[in-house]
Amino acid sequence: MSRVLKAGILGATGTVGQRFILLLSEHPGFSIHALGASPRSAGKTYIKATKWKMSQPIPADVREKVVTTCEPEGLFKECDVVFSGLDADVAGEIEMAFLKADLALFSNAKNYRTHEEVPLIVPMANPSHFDLLTHQRSLHNLSKGFLVTNANCSTSGLVVPLKALQDAFGPLSKIMVTTMQAVSGAGYPGVSSLDIMDNVVPFIGGEESKMEWETLKILGGMNQDLTGFELLKGTKVSATCNRVPVIDGHTECVSIEFERRPAPSVEEVIKVLENYRTEAQELGCHSAPEQAIIVSRDEDRPQPRLDRENGRGYSVTVGRVRECNVFDIKLTLLVHNTILGAAGSGVLLAELAQKKGLIV
Repeated sequence: MSRVLKAGILGATGTVGQRFILLLSEHPGFSIHALGASPRSAGKTYIKATKWKMSQPIPADVREKVVTTCEPEGLFKECDVVFSGLDADVAGEIEMAFLKADLALFSNAKNYRTHEEVPLIVPMANPSHFDLLTHQRSLHNLSKGFLVTNANCSTSGLVVPLKALQDAFGPLSKIMVTTMQAVSGAGYPGVSSLDIMDNVVPFIGGEESKMEWETLKILGGMNQDLTGFELLKGTKVSATCNRVPVIDGHTECVSIEFERRPAPSVEEVIKVLENYRTEAQELGCHSAPEQAIIVSRDEDRPQPRLDRENGRGYSVTVGRVRECNVFDIKLTLLVHNTILGAAGSGVLLAELAQKKGLIV
């Protein structure tokens, strides 16, 4: 990267904020400059303000940093880029304040994903949607700031192989997905142990509708004057979401029907997935994995404990690619929900934005 960017983190004490800290502390292109959290944490050193839940220790250069409130002043005003790991119940007003302060903001929250002028980007699926930022800046009278959202954690894994198949074989007419989602996706304290141990919870509030709608925006396009999005037409998505007793890693069972006839064979699908290349890889982004999609030939993979760290958590692992008796093809995929599905997506999006000259 051309220069080291000063980074701020909103919601720094939460689980997504903690993942941002780990990813950025090890990154040659960013320095952690500002940490924001709730007023009850403001004024405390980070080690005293957080209940650390990551498997790695708090980075030494972060432990004694003083946490501030989530306001676009002071240290945050000096940041080149801000990452938001805020909960949705507080993200809306805070993120809009940062946008109006002309700061470059990457949000993990759901609040602005449906807005017509806000790109919803999975870095290895639809980076072309950055093109809408010229219009967004014009609307808000900004010179350098913008707001980009990343997708829901389960959607982020789903759309990468779908994008590869859509590019290669044309429109997808039907997609059915059933998820088995890790408890870390619920944040901290998250799901009660009495609810999740020895159990599967067949409901995650709002998750199914998010997956169904976000997939259509991400795989869709933009209008001709680059002022809004056109949802994917002719494609139906049905999602069923379950919470399972796994710490990290969302597993998804997917069935796909192609508009093309005859439908591609299993061998053709596997070849496309294995050879899929993304703009993040072509531009040499630091966090981009060597392979966007890793196809496992083992009959019992992917598995969260064994495969979630593939590509340092940035790869989507696909296995069990086979013919479907109802649709055309079915497969199982795994995404690391707090890396590619959350904080890592924001980091990789920032790398892409810098490569594209959007961070000034």
